Amino acid sequence: MAIQWYPGHMTLAQRVLAESIPKHDVVIEVLDARMVNASANPIVAELSKHKRCLKILAKSDLADEAVTRAWLRYFESHSHGGKVAAIVGTMQPASRARVPEACRRLVNRPSGSGKNVRAIIVGIPNVGKSTLINTLTGRRVAKVGDEPAVTKGVQSVVLDGGIILSDNPGILWPKMEDEAVSLRLALGGAFPDTVLDYETVGLFAAGLFLERYPSLVQARYRLAPLPSTPHALLLEIGRHRGCMRSGGVIDMHKAADILVHDFRTGALGRISLDEPG
Repeated sequence: MAIQWYPGHMTLAQRVLAESIPKHDVVIEVLDARMVNASANPIVAELSKHKRCLKILAKSDLADEAVTRAWLRYFESHSHGGKVAAIVGTMQPASRARVPEACRRLVNRPSGSGKNVRAIIVGIPNVGKSTLINTLTGRRVAKVGDEPAVTKGVQSVVLDGGIILSDNPGILWPKMEDEAVSLRLALGGAFPDTVLDYETVGLFAAGLFLERYPSLVQARYRLAPLPSTPHALLLEIGRHRGCMRSGGVIDMHKAADILVHDFRTGALGRISLDEPG
């Protein structure tokens, strides 16, 4: 069963977003480079289908580089006549120039034209929108946190080069039907921990990592031989990391927490959870 989390403030945020997008020239959608497909909100896709769109792949330093390159090629081949572009958001000072330049190219407005470009930044919770805004402005103007739903209201900033940027709270969608998508979002941190069953998320992650990145798993936890099932992997992680309950029983919740945390921080290595196609 898919995880559901759609608190009341998201209903209001969705209404505000629907009213705001038509007033902007460019929609900047921040996507998680580790799970580009899963982090693409279908509500945003519907609301912005007639707009110029810039896709920013955030957290790319944690994602599989080859998969990220494949996503950039995918967006390049699906540019819809120059209406869609994608760049890697490294959250480094270099992005301060790249993002405004990409926005101006999308609306075919050269620097120094004298006319501002109005851009609105959107994305799921905890995807890195506030970090991006702080990078673009060169100062802390947006609150940043390691948990979802940090930004609660709309705010606007003016960037160099005539870009007026509006930020919005991260939103999900009311009915999440795809369980695999919801588990990817949970693994990446889009849901608060209070709504998660860590063992379920950990077993999902273990299965995915064993299938796609077995060498990273083996290197991180020094396992020889590598367990063949997700359950066995969590047991071995728990055994190696001392996640024991009374009676010598492995604490599966703690073992799952270790695996999820190692993925989120990059300690496990550079991993992508989905890819084009």
